[in-house]
Amino acid sequence: MAAWAATRALLLLCVLGVLVLPGPDVTTDVSTIYQGWSEVLKTGSFPLDDVTWQYPPAAALPVLAPGLLPFLPYATAFAVLVLAADAAVLALLLRAGRRAGHRTAGAWVWIIGVALLGPTAYARYDLMVTAVAVAALCAAVRRPRVAGALIAFGALLKVWPALLLAGAPLRGRRARALWGHAAGWAAGLTLCAVALAPGALAFVTFQRDRGTEIESLGALVFHIARHFGWSGDVLLNYGSVEFLGPGVPLVSTLALALTGAALAWLVLWRLRARELTAAVLPDAAFTAALLFTTTSRVISPQYLLWLVGLAAVCRTVRGSRQGWPAALVLLATGVTLLEFPICFSDVVGSTTQGITLLLLRNGLLVAASLSACRRLWAATRGGPDTAARAGVPGARPAVTPAGAAHTRATSR
Repeated sequence: MAAWAATRALLLLCVLGVLVLPGPDVTTDVSTIYQGWSEVLKTGSFPLDDVTWQYPPAAALPVLAPGLLPFLPYATAFAVLVLAADAAVLALLLRAGRRAGHRTAGAWVWIIGVALLGPTAYARYDLMVTAVAVAALCAAVRRPRVAGALIAFGALLKVWPALLLAGAPLRGRRARALWGHAAGWAAGLTLCAVALAPGALAFVTFQRDRGTEIESLGALVFHIARHFGWSGDVLLNYGSVEFLGPGVPLVSTLALALTGAALAWLVLWRLRARELTAAVLPDAAFTAALLFTTTSRVISPQYLLWLVGLAAVCRTVRGSRQGWPAALVLLATGVTLLEFPICFSDVVGSTTQGITLLLLRNGLLVAASLSACRRLWAATRGGPDTAARAGVPGARPAVTPAGAAHTRATSR
């Protein structure tokens, strides 16, 4: 599509340094951190001496992947690979959109969302992870075994794709295939990583002593408190710019408590859910990712890619009710470009402009989370036969063909 080609050309020009946005250079993570990690990984070990390595073992693959293009500099090769992943997501969404009961609106969400995030989208490996998550959701109904394997692989790339299972059914042949392959592949890949190199699971403890990242929801407390004499500091800590000082441990603990409350709500929803339509799997994954992102101690700009990808899948399925939350996520993604990198100095300095941008971005995420929860709850209160008629893995068949025919007729 022309719109995808034009916007991605601009992103490439930015990450290659031809066009320069105001603010910090977003490409240093690739050219300095990722490339440094790749040299360590080539020795057969994970970066055990670097606490900024906070990723599951499969994250080594995208870090090492630029070596597949030895004729290009590391950063350029990385950008080319991200471009390929981006194109793959678009192709998946367009293909899924042509199926019965689907639409191509999701492709437009992806085109617009990635463009709105700006060059950060091509300067982190999160787009590759999102590509795996999108592929898993697209495969779930027809190929549950493939979906399970992709979910396991995605979780070992960056943990959060495990949330794709939030709306997965628990009974039936296809449900067993999905869960079984997810668990089996996760266990197998983890054992392989542990056997191949030391430090595969070091990421579990490396995040323990983190503070509150300055773009997170909880950070707003300290941005405002700085104007009233708060004595803490803003420092580069564990790979991100964080608040450190009085009250930070308490706010970080409250953020973890909010995440726990989000998990409790998801469990309650899952226990109460009666209607499992084809849209529930992506809708539940999107809602879960929204909740965990919004309540996190860290909301790095690239996290918006996760939400954009899941929102795109939701908008591909006609039965999805997440249209409004998806629109809010797109707005939040555009604001994220303003706060990082364009006005990041204002965010670091807690200026009025910086605080306003964070209030707007995080407020949009909170509104999207609450709306997604409400819509998911309402969408899953119907009868049990709807799931089978919608083609959900593991759902029981409808009682009568007439009922199924009526559902197909009324859903047009």
